Amino acid sequence: MSHREAPQAVGGERYLNRPQTEPTLLLNELYASVQGEGPEQGYPTVLVRLTGCNLRCSYCDSAFAFFKGQRVALGEVVRRVASHEIRRVLVTGGEPMAQAATPALCRALLDAGRAVSIETNGAYDLGCLPGEVLKVVDVKAPASGEGGSFQLPVLGELDRKDVLKFVLSSREDYLWAVDFLARHHLPGPAGVLFSPVWGLLDPAALAEWIVGDRLEVRLQVQLHKVLWGNKRGV
Repeated sequence: MSHREAPQAVGGERYLNRPQTEPTLLLNELYASVQGEGPEQGYPTVLVRLTGCNLRCSYCDSAFAFFKGQRVALGEVVRRVASHEIRRVLVTGGEPMAQAATPALCRALLDAGRAVSIETNGAYDLGCLPGEVLKVVDVKAPASGEGGSFQLPVLGELDRKDVLKFVLSSREDYLWAVDFLARHHLPGPAGVLFSPVWGLLDPAALAEWIVGDRLEVRLQVQLHKVLWGNKRGV
């Protein structure tokens, strides 16, 4: 069995008929908005935020999702998503891959006709995810305090629809990211996003560095914060 051919979790309507064996997830919040970052930025999206994370980044804007949440059956999560009547779904956190049922949730959402993306921190193997899932994978820079967390084999699990995201706090973070790209011959199949930490790094300065170095990366700011400020539920 190849790495991409990991056993498929049961999904979709089959879960709804088997509550006695149905997986559950620790759900922090679920709401409709526009996707604030990543390759799907700006599209109406249902955000499914799961509780728990293995990292403690210095700039984290979702630390509220480290601990609190409600245990919800997988089929109920799918029903709540469907009630919004929006095609795109983002599974995020916290760190969604910290929950064992996340691949099954992604499979069930795909089976329900949703386009699924996931935001993940680069510390987990992603081969268990369905191939259709769009993966947005962080590479943590030194100022995050979690600079050694990225697992290099993840680079081989990405394809052309996926992206690597570098969230940068400073010029030093930027130079580290440029060196990372050079050492690992990136961009590869997946694209690369550079994003400034909100309130710490001037987006205009980051844009000037990218243009000056002629990098094949995409600058991105957090759209939801531009629209509504740095608050929850948007």
